[in-house]
Amino acid sequence: MSKSNVDLKASSNKQHLYSAFLVGGISSVALQPLDLLKTRKQQQGSSKDIFNIKNIKITELWKGTLPSFLRTAIGSALYLTTLNRMRVFISAIENKEQNYIETYNKSSNLPKISHWGNLASGSIARSVIGFFLMPLTVIKTRFESTVYNYKSLDEAIKHIYKENKVKGFFKGFGSTLLRDSPYAGIYLVNYEFCKNFLNKHTLKEQSDFIVNSSSAIIAASVSSTLTAPFDTIRVRIQLEPNLNKNLFTTCANIVKNESFSKLFDGLSLRLIRKSLAAGIAWGVYEELIK
Repeated sequence: MSKSNVDLKASSNKQHLYSAFLVGGISSVALQPLDLLKTRKQQQGSSKDIFNIKNIKITELWKGTLPSFLRTAIGSALYLTTLNRMRVFISAIENKEQNYIETYNKSSNLPKISHWGNLASGSIARSVIGFFLMPLTVIKTRFESTVYNYKSLDEAIKHIYKENKVKGFFKGFGSTLLRDSPYAGIYLVNYEFCKNFLNKHTLKEQSDFIVNSSSAIIAASVSSTLTAPFDTIRVRIQLEPNLNKNLFTTCANIVKNESFSKLFDGLSLRLIRKSLAAGIAWGVYEELIK
């Protein structure tokens, strides 16, 4: 293997870290209104007035932007950097006799690995990073709701700790794990499949950004739909932890006292938010690391 190939294989971790932080931060700020409306639609006892944009001040649509920015920017940086290292490792195992350049898609500088490799690397990386970012996830969700009216991060941290001590910052981790781990694995499999398909069936002069962004949008839409119930359950637990004790009782209560369809509350908003975020983030991210 030539030196240039070695350099490509060991692409700078800082490059992935900074690129992911940048695109994650930009998408979180730009799409925060969708996250806020989704959270309010999912909260218990929500009504049309709660998430009707006509009844919300424009500035209020960006409530919770700081914890959202920190969670998404830091999370994207850590997740995509960890994911890349895992995929490079898996690629080396799966393609021992192949030149490293040959393991890449035409529109991408990311390693091409098997579907099982993508499923495993995406799920594991998202689960590990998700655990460390749970406190920010809890704070972000509470900021976005109408249940709490925090004025600062410091106030939110003190209140959550007073209410449930350290475990309060990890409320809803089970449902978050069941949402994020499958989401990341399914997303990555679909993303790579779509990239391969579009690279084979689109014009050669087709923009790499268009191919990658389109693949990201499709992958995010599929993954978001399949994991939607766990997102609703997560929101309920994090907003009212004393009422919603765990994943199973919360799910049962929603189905019994409301309806099964309530598990998919906010899906349309989540689809828009996730697909746009993925299209922007992965399209720009792939360009930045080239």
